[in-house]
This record gives sequence, structure tokens and C-alpha cells, in this order.
Amino acid sequence: MIDDLRAFLDASPSPFHAAANTADRLDAAGFTEVGSTESWRDLPESGYVRRDGAVIAWHTPPGAGADTPFRLAGAHTDSPCLRIKPSPDGSAVGWKQLAVEVYGGILNNTWLDRDLGVAGRLTTSDGEHVLVDVARPVARVPQLAVHLDRTVNAEGLKLDTQQHLHPVWGTGAGVRGEFAAWIAEQAGCTTPAFWELCLYDVQPAAVLGGDESLLASGRLDNLLSCWAATEALIAAQPADAIAVVVLNDHEEVGSASTTGAAGPFLEQVLERHVAARGGGRDELLRAYGASSCISADNAHAIHPNYQDRHDHAHGPIVNRGPAIKINSNQRYATSSATAALFRRACEAASVPHQTFVSRNNMPCGSTIGPITATRLGIDTVDVGVPQLSMHSARELCGTEDPVSLLHALRAAFEV
Repeated sequence: MIDDLRAFLDASPSPFHAAANTADRLDAAGFTEVGSTESWRDLPESGYVRRDGAVIAWHTPPGAGADTPFRLAGAHTDSPCLRIKPSPDGSAVGWKQLAVEVYGGILNNTWLDRDLGVAGRLTTSDGEHVLVDVARPVARVPQLAVHLDRTVNAEGLKLDTQQHLHPVWGTGAGVRGEFAAWIAEQAGCTTPAFWELCLYDVQPAAVLGGDESLLASGRLDNLLSCWAATEALIAAQPADAIAVVVLNDHEEVGSASTTGAAGPFLEQVLERHVAARGGGRDELLRAYGASSCISADNAHAIHPNYQDRHDHAHGPIVNRGPAIKINSNQRYATSSATAALFRRACEAASVPHQTFVSRNNMPCGSTIGPITATRLGIDTVDVGVPQLSMHSARELCGTEDPVSLLHALRAAFEV
């Protein structure tokens, strides 16, 4: 199963590729794609709808009524990275460079001296969308030599995101429009009018360790959860509730978009589900009241070199199961009731589980969980696989935990 996860990670260098690869997996499992502009009077039992870099899929049990509740699992398809600006061509002292914009909260230094490919979506002047993935070394952000920065090891690396993160991608003088023409050639399309393109480390996902117990890859946060939720849905046989997976985009930048958790995508899909079975507003709200959501987004494992940054009583260990993420200030949506719900799912699946709570003197991140709970009023628990190097260009987790999360999500769908 880890080899399958590695394949998904390597094939999904952008949110658009993650959505496309998820759709391919659903198609292969017999799910039917439904267009957002089509009539939904006769929904397939197993289906999905895709919008840009987001996917919502469902498996409806036989005999579901208008007020049948939903069992939701949510994750996000985007990861922090460097994105190509609209007018990227530049040059300096014999180097061709690309103008980039920082997307999300990257660890700046991890993007230095890596072989970077480029992937994402091109949009032509007639509105056609074309996916492109140049999965070979194209660009590199070179670090300043230690000889020219003698204090770097003692005082730390200081990077200005505007000045120091421009990748080089060739030699000579940059010509305006050169990158646009090059990427069009790579994609086999006309010169794009605009694009949404990510740079990414082309090193494949790898199992490592003398005992092969670790998984290193880019975009573990949060493609790991996307993979687990999708595979759990494909394997599940729900009985009393509609199993739903929602893979949102733009979580790393606040979720405020048409395809983000703060947008209307999920709400509209669930409302149309109820309407397709003859229900109205009352049935929808009754369904929400009996529904639950598992927001799956990775957690911070205790770092062996920085143990003082963790609450050891609530710090997850790799390969000891997914962590239930708790924050009294509602950075996570977990309540005692929803924590118990996920614990029951883990027990039903015979997988271990842990808890994660941040130190009081350390800031706590957030997820799509509180946003989804606030927007829909559905009881939600935040969970995640423990990992190190979160928001690095290359992250690290255990090989057992992703599979444990998959089994726990499947059990939750079948409760």
C-alpha cells in the first residue's frame, strides 16, 4: 500500500494533478463523474464531482432517504511551494531566472539547491485548460557559498523571499515570453494566456531507514490524507449513512476560494444530494444534525532534536497510529464527542491512535476542520498522521501510519 501512496504522491505535483489522479482512481473503481452544471435528479450510487483542484466523491447506501446523514472525510490537495508569476522572465549576470511567488508557509531554506520540476494548469486564450508536468530538473534556487556568508552556520540562514528565492533555469539573457513559449511546447498547446504553475522537487517519494519504516516525500501534507480518504471510500461499504470525501484546495492560504473549505463547494454538493432524493431545507438540516466529519491533516510528531518544542504527554510518535488533534481555542474542531467517535473507528479497524495538543507557548496551526464545522454545523474531529519537517520541500513520516489512517477512515464510513 505504501508503494501505491508513493505513486500517488509522485503523480500529483500540483492540486490539479491531485484532483485528476483522484478522479482516475475513482473511475477505475466504478465511480461516475457528475458535472456541476448537469441536472442531479438521478445521482449515481457511487459518484464524484470535480472542480479545478478539488474533488468531492460519495458512496450512497441502498435505500438512502432525503434526510440520510453524511459521514464525511476531508483533506486538502494543495501544499506550500513556489509558484511561477505571470511575467517570469528575467536575467542577471549571465543567468536566466524565473520570478516566483511564495504559496503558503514554506520552509524557505528547504527549497535551496534542489532540482525543481514544474507542473500545474495552463489556460489558453480560448479558455481551454491543459495540465502540464515537466517531471525533470528545470530550475534551481542556488544557495550562497559558505565562503561568502561566513556567519551562516553560527547565526542561521536569512532569506529575503523577494530577493533570494529566484530560481535559475538557464544561461544567457532572458527574453520576455520565453518561458510561456517553452511551457506551451512542453504541454503541446498554444501559448497560454495565464497559468497556475508550481515548482516542485523532482526527487521521487522513497521508503528509507535501515528497517524501511519511514517515508520521505514532497507534499505529504496533505496528499497523504487525500490518498487515505479516497482509498477508504473506494473500499467502504456504508450502510446507514452516505460516505463522502471532500478534497479542498487552498487550505494552505486560508481556504477562502470557490474550491476551498470556506467556499460553497461542499455545501452545494450536499444540498443537491438531498434535493436529488426529494428533500428540501428541513431534510438537509436534519441530515446535517446527524452527520459527522473527520478532517484529516497531518500532525507534528515529536522531533528528536527539538523535544522542547512539544508537550510530551500529547506528542505523537511515528508509526503509533493517527493522532486526534485537540485545541481548546478551536484551532481544531475536535470535541470530546467527536474524539470518541474517531477513537471508536480506530478500535473497529484495530489500529492504534494518539492525541496531539500543542504546548501553551507554541502557536497552533489550523485545518479545514473548524471551517467546515462552522460553515455546515456538522460535528467534526481533526486528526492526522504524525510527521516531521512539515512544510518542507521534502517531508517525513512513518510507513505504518498512512495505512492505519486509511483503515480508520473506512471504519468511520461503515459505522
